[in-house]
Amino acid sequence: MKVMIWGATGMVGQGVLRECLLAEDVTAVVAVGRSAPRVEHPKLQTLIHTELLQYDAIAHRLGGIDAAFFCLGVSSVGMDEQRYATITHDMTLAAAQALARISPAATFVYLSGAGADSAEKSRTMWQRVRGGTENALQRLPLKAVYIVRPGIILPKHGARSKTPLYRVLYLLLTPVMSLFRPLFPRRILTTQTLGLAMLNLARRGFSRPVLETGDIYAVSHTAKTK
Repeated sequence: MKVMIWGATGMVGQGVLRECLLAEDVTAVVAVGRSAPRVEHPKLQTLIHTELLQYDAIAHRLGGIDAAFFCLGVSSVGMDEQRYATITHDMTLAAAQALARISPAATFVYLSGAGADSAEKSRTMWQRVRGGTENALQRLPLKAVYIVRPGIILPKHGARSKTPLYRVLYLLLTPVMSLFRPLFPRRILTTQTLGLAMLNLARRGFSRPVLETGDIYAVSHTAKTK
């Protein structure tokens, strides 16, 4: 497979990138974003692209993609709905629509979040926007679209958040999460678990388009964890 990752420098994106680089059936990985990942690998191609609402300039680079993993995202804290929707909904749809035009046989896997509201009626702004984004993605003419909704995420193998505040929080909370994870493996997922699950969705699909935490855990274990 030739895969494309949006947000490979973020915490979850780092986990997805690691599993793709380790996978024998992934022949090329294209990382799209405003900055390059911190790793180097013969399979890794970096595509610096700052206009995340417009893809005409790099449309030729979207050809031949078998699977795309969209891991870009921001916290809604301190944001108004319009700004949050531009980043969460509009940027996601711009990427997916461009991919659908050039590589309609691709599988698109979107990193959402536990609590996203598919009915788009929640009083909580981010839940409505996430749910609306999920719904719009599923209407696109792609081979398949899968939505993953993780809750608590434990960083592994050096993955870390780009947000300074989150890095401090993870530094404080990781020891506690690590103690509780063996008791609740389907609730506390790791960046490795997410990476394997998203890759396995591209390989084999799933019976439903939207995966909650238990589904993500199950899908991740259809392949051997490295």
